[in-house]
Amino acid sequence: MQIRDLPHPDPGVPDVRSGRRLLLWLFGRQLGGQAKALLWGLVHTGAVASFPVPVGMAVQAVVDRSGSRLALAGGLMVLLGVLVSIGDVMLHRSSVTNWIVSVARLQQLLARKTAELGAAMTRRIAAGEIVAVSTGDLEKIGWFVEAVSRFGAAALTSVGVCVALLVYQPALGIVVAIGVPVLALSVLPLLPPATRRADVQRDKAGYATELASDTVAGLRVLRGIGGEDLFLGRYRRASQEVRKAAVHSARMWALIAAVQVALPGLLLVAVVWYGAGLALDGRIAVGELVTVYSAIAFLLYPLRHFEEIAMAYSFSRPSADRAARVLALSRPSDGRTAAREPLAGDLYDPVSGLLAPSGRLTAVVCGDPDVAGRLADRLGGHSADAVHGTPSVLLGGTALDDVHREAARTAVLVQDKDPVLLSGTLGELLDVPASGTVRPQDALAAAQCGDVLAALAQASVDDSGDPMRAHITERGRSLSGGQRQRLALARSLVTDPEVLVLDEPTSAVDSHTEARIAEGLRTIRAGRTTVVLTTSPLLLDRADRVAFLSDGKVVGTAPHHELLRTHPEYRAVVTRETDDEAGGDAGPAALRSRGRATRGAVDTLDEIEETA
Repeated sequence: MQIRDLPHPDPGVPDVRSGRRLLLWLFGRQLGGQAKALLWGLVHTGAVASFPVPVGMAVQAVVDRSGSRLALAGGLMVLLGVLVSIGDVMLHRSSVTNWIVSVARLQQLLARKTAELGAAMTRRIAAGEIVAVSTGDLEKIGWFVEAVSRFGAAALTSVGVCVALLVYQPALGIVVAIGVPVLALSVLPLLPPATRRADVQRDKAGYATELASDTVAGLRVLRGIGGEDLFLGRYRRASQEVRKAAVHSARMWALIAAVQVALPGLLLVAVVWYGAGLALDGRIAVGELVTVYSAIAFLLYPLRHFEEIAMAYSFSRPSADRAARVLALSRPSDGRTAAREPLAGDLYDPVSGLLAPSGRLTAVVCGDPDVAGRLADRLGGHSADAVHGTPSVLLGGTALDDVHREAARTAVLVQDKDPVLLSGTLGELLDVPASGTVRPQDALAAAQCGDVLAALAQASVDDSGDPMRAHITERGRSLSGGQRQRLALARSLVTDPEVLVLDEPTSAVDSHTEARIAEGLRTIRAGRTTVVLTTSPLLLDRADRVAFLSDGKVVGTAPHHELLRTHPEYRAVVTRETDDEAGGDAGPAALRSRGRATRGAVDTLDEIEETA
């Protein structure tokens, strides 16, 4: 496969029983590319290995004063030089292609696994390890895949040179045939400690990466409590541990490199000393001695590849173990069948008892935000609880766990409380798989993005004033928290799924805008099932029905105002009522005041984050 053919139409089903099996599977998936690289490697190293022959011929021709043989030797050198150049270029091209193709295959497999597990992935494996696998580990695996063909060509050529020396000059050939395998195996005792040191370094680097990821994710909280210096010191200590481990590992690899230079040098000295004695005795010609010397000098080159493949394997094996561990994560998928018709109907969660009638706007109030987040994941089929046999959510009486994941996710879309905006233009952001019923302009209007469009129009890339061509930075960092939230809501509305689950979609929006969003959401989602997890009175007031959860179970279902009158616990959660206020009614003015205060705090945190 060529680079231009990427991505792979089907990356395949990897063998994830161990890292070694994953490497073998990966190698087997691109035998053609490896064979091509091996062929060009043989052309390159074979031509280099053949250079001692014309060099010896040239020296002997000068001794014998034979111009014709000297010209022949020169012609052979030119031909071999051309072969060396062509072979080197094509070997590099083929090896790098193998590297890129193998890494792309693993990247697609990891992306597929991420899409399969969703939010459950980070609950089952540390975020730092996922980052390490998808970046540095893939690079090390690709390095091993690239080095295999070069090592194979070097090994075959070395065997060929040793055999040729035995035939050409048996006395010296025996010394070489015995010495070269000893040199190749001399580093084996050093590999286990070198591998252990490399493993320690990778573990410490993974911990430092995880610590950095957690620190960045919780930066807002750290700034709020003044904990930046504490975490900075912790990361500095972890970074120093990585440095010490890297130096400790590098010393062993430096020793291996020194052995690979010193021992072949000793072999070269021994062969030259022995060969010089044979030449003085008249048993071999000077040209023959030069040929043997040149052949021994060539063998220093493939021995370098023995060192490289040992290092590449010792680094790639733990990386492959980690990749296999991530790719081995799974969810119950046995028995999944394709839905005979599009999924539709009431949405029911047997765990919490939540029922969202088809075509209605249902609001859900949870006193615990974590419970709300888990409920949203479960409604979309993303929850890790399914691994432990939790009953599946039903849509129209069909269990989402029993249908293909693509069909389930087409029917149910979940927008969590912290949606991500990918970098690109606004038009690209809204270019998502959709039913085509909702136009981007209508979705933006329903999400009250007028001020966002005006700001983006001034920043459009071609000064055309078209906000759809304005560039949005990574994760929407150039926008405020409220603007990011509204654009994410518009993106979800454009998709127009049968069931839309929104987790706190207006937590960073002021009350006036929130009221208009609530009305726009109700209008644009008419006839579609919508579930909003929120404690905002403005959104609750627009809902057809409100379900109140306590300890993860539905304990009350009614319109908002009825629950306020009849359910004290609901009233306390929604109005943020204190014990002193429990005896009296919190009027609309008090509710609006509390809502503005809460959103003001959120907006202030957003501004602090953007400024910093």
